[in-house]
Amino acid sequence: MSPRALEILKRLIAFDTVSSEPNMALIEYVRELLASKGIESLIVKDETGKKANLFASTGPRDVPGVLLSGHTDVVPAAGQAWTMPPFQATLRDGRIYGRGTCDMKGFIALAIDAMLNAADMPLMRPLQLALSHDEEIGCVGVRRLLDVLHLAPVRPFLCVVGEPTLMQFAVGHKGKASYRTFCRGQEAHSSLAPRAVNAIHLASDFIAELRKSQKQIEQQGARDEGYDIPYSTLHIGRIDGGKALNIVPNLCTMEFEFRNLPGDNPDLLLEQLRERAEVLVREARQLSGVADIEIEVMNEYPALETHPSVEAVRMLHAFAEPGTQHIKVSYGTEGGLFAGRLNVPVVVCGPGSIEQAHKPDEFIDESQMDAGERFLQSLLGSLKQ
Repeated sequence: MSPRALEILKRLIAFDTVSSEPNMALIEYVRELLASKGIESLIVKDETGKKANLFASTGPRDVPGVLLSGHTDVVPAAGQAWTMPPFQATLRDGRIYGRGTCDMKGFIALAIDAMLNAADMPLMRPLQLALSHDEEIGCVGVRRLLDVLHLAPVRPFLCVVGEPTLMQFAVGHKGKASYRTFCRGQEAHSSLAPRAVNAIHLASDFIAELRKSQKQIEQQGARDEGYDIPYSTLHIGRIDGGKALNIVPNLCTMEFEFRNLPGDNPDLLLEQLRERAEVLVREARQLSGVADIEIEVMNEYPALETHPSVEAVRMLHAFAEPGTQHIKVSYGTEGGLFAGRLNVPVVVCGPGSIEQAHKPDEFIDESQMDAGERFLQSLLGSLKQ
């Protein structure tokens, strides 16, 4: 890894860009760094003005280029058992420690360094950089940037999302839809419980329906053996209800998610679940007229499926190191949004392992940074005249 790339990574780690915090200081640092080489940046802020996306391009403007994409936000370090400062890069035993080293400021540092190198080269295709905010809380921020890029007269012919894949080519990932459910009943004294609709009981009946749906998906649904878990999954993560033991609860809320294979439609699942919920509500209302189940969509992002035979993907193999494979991952990225909004082939490929992400003492191996740098150098070389 070049000294400049390492210095950029150190600076990036020093910015506390936990999703709950602003990222403007980091964005301004990157903008100024690119401007030092004459590269202009487009800044797309959120509604508060405290967070922003960045888009930059160097090279010809009238032909499609390669877009390098990364998110600037990180998950919190507070409450984790770190043994070294999370927002200070620490080099030790061939590793670089710090929050975001792996997910995914390591790649961003390499991408910025590649942009600075590209500014000094005659290119036949542009190299582009997209940095987003709030990816960790549902790929929220990048959507505003895509609304702008969608209107551009020339779009990229390839997007590389640099999430940690150990430099393997991830050509598919699952989508995700998260839901909040409000189960409503009738408040009463617990001695009269049989006469009232218990919202927690209603929620438990709905949970049973969710588990039935999961079994049906496992046994009868689509499968893709390219994934560690080869089918779509339903997961209930939070539930809250009741005020006191001697009060029949009138409200129980729960949150669940659906991680879907590219071929499975979350909207269809939601329609089926609402139909099942209506059956439960009709039954509950026979006891009391006060009963309801409301399901709201909290957030969703699409799955990604890029065919390995696409020309842009085949081109990447010229730069791949021995042992590089096509893989599919169960976690989500912004890749599905780029593919859908810009109609561009997307490959998820970056240094580091997802096994190190979101953990205390997060790190990336220097050897992975070296591999990522070689990959981007080769990619940049293919864009030269």
